[in-house]
Amino acid sequence: MRVFLTGATGFIGSRIVPELLAAGHHVIGMTRSEAGERSLNAAGAEVHRATLEDLDSIRAGAAKADAVIHTAFDHDFANFAANCEKDRRVIEALGSVFKGSDRPLLITSGTGMGGNRSGDVAREDVFNADHPNPRTISEVTGKALLESGVNVSVVRLPQVHDPVKQGLISPFIDISRAKGKVAYVGEGKNRWPAAHVLDVAKLYQLALDKGEAGARYNAVAEEGVSAREIAEVVAAGLGLPLVSLSQDEAAGHFGWFGMFAGLDMPASSTWTREHLGWNPTGPGLIDDLKQMDYSIVA
Repeated sequence: MRVFLTGATGFIGSRIVPELLAAGHHVIGMTRSEAGERSLNAAGAEVHRATLEDLDSIRAGAAKADAVIHTAFDHDFANFAANCEKDRRVIEALGSVFKGSDRPLLITSGTGMGGNRSGDVAREDVFNADHPNPRTISEVTGKALLESGVNVSVVRLPQVHDPVKQGLISPFIDISRAKGKVAYVGEGKNRWPAAHVLDVAKLYQLALDKGEAGARYNAVAEEGVSAREIAEVVAAGLGLPLVSLSQDEAAGHFGWFGMFAGLDMPASSTWTREHLGWNPTGPGLIDDLKQMDYSIVA
């Protein structure tokens, strides 16, 4: 298939490109920069220049393709709600091109949407449209497109990691460095799911080739790593003191990150593994955090 991949030069997208090519697909990679264009050319992908704000160009990229994988997202978390609204507009633009066809549109969300309450193990058969995470709008938009006849499915991401980046833990490390201490909330028993970036890239390829309309796939290798364990490794890496904060203290300490810091959001991928034959084999989150070079500031 000809696959239009948004975010093709990003942390996850750049790893999806070789997976798609190895599976025999032709990749049309979206990038906004000359450096990204060079990277895609070197990888053997076709280049499509666009930004997330350029909806006409995004529609044009989708029109050239037999399938779309949408991974691009503006990761300025200080403006998270606005960027989630931007994602809604992009998903709607992509879906408008695929209406009236069976061409698959694979979008991206977060595992938290699969739990009704904090502490629930998120599952693929659950969608909590009232979840406080603004990223919920991505799945709400996908669901509306599905009901209108578009072949939409979802990959839900945990904390995706390697020794350089670790999802929300990367800004947590930056905040800790700036504050001069590494903090967790309460006893730090709240858990975050995780998966290595190469395993996640493989899942996208499998979800494209084996997926079904309306399905939700949890890209989870580890069901839940405790906040305390994460903080302990980060504190050792940064050489900073480890402290426990109350929920009220956390809001002032973490700023925008406070809405995530105390969440208990474990997630399962049992259904995903069974239906796609996905078998994650990469290093765990703690192993990658231990391998990180903490002298490098993002």
